[in-house]
Amino acid sequence: MPAHEGLHRSYDAVIVGGGHNGLVAAAYLARAGRSVLVLERLGNTGGAAVSTRPFTGVDARLSRYSYLVSLLPRKIVRDLGLDFRVRTRNVSSYTPVERDGRPTGLLVGGGERRTREAFARLTGGEREYQAWQRFYDMTGRVAQRIFPTLTEPLPTRDELRLRVDDEEAWRVLFEEPIGVAVEDRFADDLVRGVVLTDALIGTFADAHDPSLKQNRCFLYHVIGGGTGAWDVPVGGMGALTDALATAARDAGAVLATGHEVVGISVDGSSAEITYRTAEGEGTVAARHVLVNASPQQLAVLTGDQPPTPAEGAQLKVNMLLKRLPRLRDNEVDPREAFSGTFHVAEGYQELATAHAEAAAGRLPTAPPSEIYCHSLTDPTILGPDLVEQGYQTLTLFGLHTPARLFDRDNDAVREELLKSTLAQLDAHLAEPLADCLATDADGRPCIEAKTPLDLERDLRLPGGNIFHRELSWPYTQEGTGRWGVETRHTNVLLCGAGAVRGGGVSGVPGHNAAMAVLEELGA
Repeated sequence: MPAHEGLHRSYDAVIVGGGHNGLVAAAYLARAGRSVLVLERLGNTGGAAVSTRPFTGVDARLSRYSYLVSLLPRKIVRDLGLDFRVRTRNVSSYTPVERDGRPTGLLVGGGERRTREAFARLTGGEREYQAWQRFYDMTGRVAQRIFPTLTEPLPTRDELRLRVDDEEAWRVLFEEPIGVAVEDRFADDLVRGVVLTDALIGTFADAHDPSLKQNRCFLYHVIGGGTGAWDVPVGGMGALTDALATAARDAGAVLATGHEVVGISVDGSSAEITYRTAEGEGTVAARHVLVNASPQQLAVLTGDQPPTPAEGAQLKVNMLLKRLPRLRDNEVDPREAFSGTFHVAEGYQELATAHAEAAAGRLPTAPPSEIYCHSLTDPTILGPDLVEQGYQTLTLFGLHTPARLFDRDNDAVREELLKSTLAQLDAHLAEPLADCLATDADGRPCIEAKTPLDLERDLRLPGGNIFHRELSWPYTQEGTGRWGVETRHTNVLLCGAGAVRGGGVSGVPGHNAAMAVLEELGA
């Protein structure tokens, strides 16, 4: 719905923002018989979980921002009857490295035997593989116990500790910096680095940061689905938000795009929401307001003091290739190496050096990144002609690039960082990546890069932080409320990534905000 026409004067619930969490909340509330209005600033729903054709005249529909699925509970998919599927990647990761003057690497996946052999080829023995197995057996047990709690009322810290029922795992994940466990359990620098990367996605931290924000990031990256697996959304990330929008509409929710909320006035029992469209301003009343935006934006809308933004620290690059590049390590098929997570410059010491350089205000000399090829697992995102010609997508996610580095000149620093990041990849290729890039209808290379400042501008992510703020522990703390979505306004809930147990494409905050409303109403 593009404009004012057709809106009622009041609704049981108004949802501010049509990202995936807002759509989850809308679908649950509408299915429970509540009148629901979603007000979305942009011309489309989906937020950061969208698919677009970014390259002119090219039939490639890419997951432009968020790109893999792990934290979305199957419960939400079942409850809402979503027409949405994911596919498992056969290879978990490949990490190239040069050892003793020769190209080699570590391939994780393709079966236990192949993984064991890959560890032995890299490290010369069994020790690192056995340590890897023990460590991820431990995180797997934790995942099975914690993941189901994400869609339940928040447990206390003691309740979650009892549920984990493993004092060693609790200490490793919740009490001491993850760097301690990595260094105690693994000896090989490359293996250490591969483990640590899950603690640094969108999180600017050292392995031994005393705040443990790296531990919280690591925890959310290993508990998804009760397994820690990161899967490929069939049809791209937009397939999920399209399915959610359909579910919400079919249940009776009204989705109004092009409606920017500019103010929320509340008295504890009712609310008035002011919005702006191309035609002017309007207002609508609601019993509950669910805000699918950042805590900073929530504060602005309600007239409260905004919290300090948490700084984003990532580079997102989307590419379309005519073919996958050949690798210097000729013992690994590029189709396997790029189907999982392809780690570049992510050895343990490399990550520490990159963090230290960025913390000192300099771009990392060897920018770390991880890459994967969606189209190898799900070719449906490419047009039939591109598939027939062997075209492939590449998604790159760079680490340790805090927003502060781009303040002086976002465009110039973006280009400098992109050049040096791709140079790190080229060091492991048998041909330059530039030779493999496709071109669009205007003859330009099919590559786009987004910095934290770009995400702040395009999606209103404070500081460009993909989690809206630093990730939180999944248990009650001061002010968290029963579901982790409550605010100081009794009838205003935060249903975006900044809620407790938010971050990633999960739908969990949307589910929990809807449950909080229905629980209050006795539904």
